[in-house]
Amino acid sequence: MRIPAVGATTLAAVLDAGSMEAAAERLHITTSAVSQRIRALEAELGRVLLVRSKPLRATPAAHPIVRFARQLDLLAQDAAIELGAAAARTSIPLAVNADSLATWFLPPLARLCARHPVVFDLHRDDQDFTAGLLEEGVVMAAVTSRAEPVAGCRVQALGVLRYEAVAAPAFVRAHFAGGVSPDALARAPLVDFDRRDDLQSRWLVAQGADPSSPPRHRVPASQDFAAATVLGLGWALLPERQARPGIADGTLVALGGPAIDVPLYWQQWNLRSTLLDAVAEDVVAEGRRVLR
Repeated sequence: MRIPAVGATTLAAVLDAGSMEAAAERLHITTSAVSQRIRALEAELGRVLLVRSKPLRATPAAHPIVRFARQLDLLAQDAAIELGAAAARTSIPLAVNADSLATWFLPPLARLCARHPVVFDLHRDDQDFTAGLLEEGVVMAAVTSRAEPVAGCRVQALGVLRYEAVAAPAFVRAHFAGGVSPDALARAPLVDFDRRDDLQSRWLVAQGADPSSPPRHRVPASQDFAAATVLGLGWALLPERQARPGIADGTLVALGGPAIDVPLYWQQWNLRSTLLDAVAEDVVAEGRRVLR
């Protein structure tokens, strides 16, 4: 089966833009031409590639086609660099969990931008779900908790992101004056990142407390999540790199109990690319330097 390159890149543009009209504007062609390219691609492959919704969504059959289109673009950029041509900045989409983004992930990207003609399109999701974006072809690489390589990808260990249970001193006085007991934990408010965040529940179970009992705040931004904990909305598990400064200056109190360790991995397409390999080298080196 031969996949038409023009059709594949058009499909990727449509999914990135969310509509055929927006993709046509990006590609500098008419909406009718975009629609014709997609229909021709679907006819060539014998697969439906788009769910005609708002925004347009990919069917499972579209995922390898989108991945192929992004790989073509990356290889073309590598070739231009090797030929000494003045290349436009390549957009590299990456998936990363919020706590890595807040604590260690950005410095290597800044160094890469200084050395290579690249811009980054970051997709933030829970570390248990970022690998799915690789499978769909949405991103070229991801920080993930998944150790098994996604099909067509290779994986490297980054290290362990450690979380500690902490709370503001006033919160501890109000809710844990008699100690951090299961009964006190059943009544004390806690802070979750979002509905996917199970770290606080895992810690409660380890403490012998019922995770369904406590009142829960949800604060879906890593810096604001830490700020909410410092301000006393509830107790929470913070990454060690966020918790330790607060414990040292007295704005946070460690609640004890077991730390929660989340192993992290770097997964990227199994494609030899100068740019993508440079990204992997810097990100993996930074992860191994700062993580446990």
